[in-house]
Amino acid sequence: MTVSITDVAAATGVSASTVSRALRGRPGVSEEMRARIVEVAAELGYIASRSASSLASGRTHTIGVVVPYVGRWFFGTVLDAAEKVFSAAGYDVLLYNLGSPEARKRFFTKLPIRKRVDAVLSLLIPDPEEAAALRSLDVPLATTVGGARPGFTVVGIDDRGGAESAVRHLVNLGHRRIGMISGASEPLHWTTPLDRRQGYLDALADAGIEPDPGLESDGGYTVEGGERAMTELLALRNPPTAVFAQSDEMAMGALRALRRHRLRVPEDVSVVGFDDHGLSEVVGLTTVAQPVAAQGREAARLLLARLDDPDAGPPHPVEMPIRFVLRETTAPPNTGRQR
Repeated sequence: MTVSITDVAAATGVSASTVSRALRGRPGVSEEMRARIVEVAAELGYIASRSASSLASGRTHTIGVVVPYVGRWFFGTVLDAAEKVFSAAGYDVLLYNLGSPEARKRFFTKLPIRKRVDAVLSLLIPDPEEAAALRSLDVPLATTVGGARPGFTVVGIDDRGGAESAVRHLVNLGHRRIGMISGASEPLHWTTPLDRRQGYLDALADAGIEPDPGLESDGGYTVEGGERAMTELLALRNPPTAVFAQSDEMAMGALRALRRHRLRVPEDVSVVGFDDHGLSEVVGLTTVAQPVAAQGREAARLLLARLDDPDAGPPHPVEMPIRFVLRETTAPPNTGRQR
């Protein structure tokens, strides 16, 4: 049996017009209620009718999504949340996974997305030429990574402030030798490692701690990279008593390296991450939580709203809230281990 908009309204306890506004990204619906309606619509299998509007508007009812690493947790979570919003509003998703420099160059040279989509959600940070190529599509554009850029609707977080709060926590516990596992090797114009590194440096400067480049190690934003980077830091003559990992995945790799070296967390080494990955609570990781799925939903909602009002320009950048989550991997330094 075909599920109707009235079925979704009945299941959520709101009017059909409220369901319609929520699924089309229109204002007048709270974020909590919008997420609930999208979830129920997906559970019931509701798909908005597109035939009449397609004939009238000439739209494809397809949203292009460009992503650098579709298999990584952050990008996969954003994509999943956004796709649910698009699907509930009657849009298909056309996915382009640009995980290599070759694939990226081929995409921006040929722009196979042209005339095939009504809007684009970019989960990568384009260089100036790539940004100009996307703008040439003359469709609404949105992103959940990087800062403000002309022509794009931007939904993100304060990476710098979040990193600063994580390192400040370690400073307040009494740590002075604080290492950082970063993602400096990321080749695709990603600004997150730079912003989070600056937050690390800001916290050290505020505490009067001279930064030591030897305490920074590249983990490539993977569990394996985090383990490798932590091993490098432990090999130092004077290793850190605490480590800030720019992502929870790298922090989990660091925890694995510390276990392998038979060091206790947090008694011997404190570890704090960033993201609040789905497994972070399981391992008791102290971290900075960001609303990853909510960023995907909000970016999708704003794209749909722009499709409903083509004359409206991109809204101001939307900064989603972050919060520090204290769990079990940080403690004052063990003075007996300091060298």
